[in-house]
Amino acid sequence: MNTAIYYSPKFLEHNTGFDHPESPRRLKVIIKELKQSGLLNTGNCALIEPKPASLEDLVLVHEPDYIKMVEQTCARGGGILDLGDTVVSSKSCEAAFLAAGALVEAVNMVANGEFRNAFALVRPPGHHAGADYAWGFCLFNNIAIAAYYLLSRLNLERVLIIDIDAHHGNGTQEIFYDTNQVLYVSIHEDPRDFPGTGFTDEVGEGEGIGYTVNVPLPFRSNDEIYIRTFNEIVTPISQQFKPQFILVSAGFDAHYSDPVGALSLSMKGYEEIFTKIVTLASQLCEKKIVAALEGGYSLNFLGRMATSAIAKMADASYEVEDRSPSSNPKVIKKAEQVIENVKRIQSSFWKL
Repeated sequence: MNTAIYYSPKFLEHNTGFDHPESPRRLKVIIKELKQSGLLNTGNCALIEPKPASLEDLVLVHEPDYIKMVEQTCARGGGILDLGDTVVSSKSCEAAFLAAGALVEAVNMVANGEFRNAFALVRPPGHHAGADYAWGFCLFNNIAIAAYYLLSRLNLERVLIIDIDAHHGNGTQEIFYDTNQVLYVSIHEDPRDFPGTGFTDEVGEGEGIGYTVNVPLPFRSNDEIYIRTFNEIVTPISQQFKPQFILVSAGFDAHYSDPVGALSLSMKGYEEIFTKIVTLASQLCEKKIVAALEGGYSLNFLGRMATSAIAKMADASYEVEDRSPSSNPKVIKKAEQVIENVKRIQSSFWKL
């Protein structure tokens, strides 16, 4: 079978409160669209309920004291874990353990060849969480745990993380900043407002120098700019790195309608991004991909974008129609400067 889809109704019990953008409704619209699309009846996909991660899995990335603090806060009924946007309720810790567990199970299944690839429809998301802190709606760094699991438990040597969330994955970057075993590539909006990391000159340190690639695009960058970034930076660097496994931080908040993101991708743009990721995996690592849901808060479009991504991974047919916004000439010019700047900086490490 092609694609495992990891999901549990327990993810809906992570209660962030009224009006919080990272709400249970996000997963509800995705599951509803998946069912209506008929994708689950094609024989190309299987819906799987994950098991929670073990403490041993979590401490691959997170400090034991931090894990304990999250558990205790939830046990007391919940609260706020950071500067004000990462809210937890009594069931949030259980959901977070399950989210990390979904990623561990997914990479195991794909590595063993039981599935060609997998998509983990999880909450809470993960890429802003650091080793000892929660941030940006994220408790545990699901993708980072999966990467460390591949390296330490399954003895892989080269893992590629492609982060397509609208916001820079500060936690993921920080966790892998000094290793050459993980190539972290992030395309995101200008990070000056949030999270304050992800600039072009952040390229890694020590053994990890050259293994962090950041492309901070100007606000309102569209499909054309994004796909050019992929073609000119992500694809050639990935081909030279030769990953054994691709992990995707799949944020859908770069869509033009998103209330939290500030980029201008269309649903067709996201479809093309996933086509390119699937092609890379076919060329480089026997089609092995595991994607994890990160951001994406436009409830009118999220279900279709996630279903379209899963359809591309499952090699199943599913059509989306959407307008592709144009970017104004100033944005295009600024984006071209960013792309050229990244290529100049990264050409110290890669042939571009």
